[in-house]
Amino acid sequence: METLWFVLIALLWLGYLFLEGFDFGVGMLLPVLGRDNAERRVMINTIGPVWDGNEVWLIVAIGATFAAFPGWYAALLSAAYLPLTLFLIALIGRGVAFDYRGKVESARWRKAWDTVIIVGSWTATLCVGLLISTTVLGLPIDANGDRVGSPFAAFRLDTIVGALAFAGYALVHGAVFTALKTEGEIRERARRVALTLAPVALLPLIALLAIVAGLWAGVVVLVLAAAMWRLLLNRDGQSFALMGLAIAASVAILFGSLYPNVLPSTLNDAWSLTVANTASSPYTLQVITWVAGFGTPAVLVYQGWTYWVFRKRIGVRHIPVH
Repeated sequence: METLWFVLIALLWLGYLFLEGFDFGVGMLLPVLGRDNAERRVMINTIGPVWDGNEVWLIVAIGATFAAFPGWYAALLSAAYLPLTLFLIALIGRGVAFDYRGKVESARWRKAWDTVIIVGSWTATLCVGLLISTTVLGLPIDANGDRVGSPFAAFRLDTIVGALAFAGYALVHGAVFTALKTEGEIRERARRVALTLAPVALLPLIALLAIVAGLWAGVVVLVLAAAMWRLLLNRDGQSFALMGLAIAASVAILFGSLYPNVLPSTLNDAWSLTVANTASSPYTLQVITWVAGFGTPAVLVYQGWTYWVFRKRIGVRHIPVH
């Protein structure tokens, strides 16, 4: 049962990184792809109906970790308190900015909230990348499961590469999503940006996978190359699907290399937190399995319906002129 929940939590993180990845990317690219207010409204409207639903995956992932592996939850979130706090502030700022941006007919007002969206998207992306890479690469944990050292223990060269890995992926993923969901000049601009950024922006992800799993990183390289090839041929949907396959392969490699640990100790392997020594009781795992069995299909159906309803491309011509 512990292994099942480890796999389920990995899948929840996969869903979050894939779905929130593109809407973070759209926010990060707002000043690059949106040349004026109408184009920025188009970009925001591509994620407007779904961005808050995407965050459900994070809430469920954290909640599932708390319920199934309380020791993992306590050690990771207390040790990575600073990036987690910045992450939450960034998420709150983005959400407020999406709602407040159009409340006042003022270029200065919109520019201020656009800045919040951009900074919030970058900050949240870097912090979640740091959190995931810290989980996989470990922390200085003692025999009692407590962090040793300063509150900045999560900030190391390898975890910073992990932060840049997700940020780089989100940039390219967001550009591909924008190309898929828009028309006209914005779409062409998004395609050019994705193809230009990909060779550099995706390097940290490949580096992180190489650090963790060596040659297995080559699998992701091939998938990402295929994604850019399909984008070059104007196959936006296929490119987007391949970007999803790339992050799925990345999560499989990262969490596969982590198991049976859930949080390695960089001080002594014997002090690492594992699925066995951090799991809840069998009864608790059984109860939450039943809850997940009923709740998960409902969430998937609702979110799938939302994406289907808002599946069409949009452009500047769809933006009302005031």
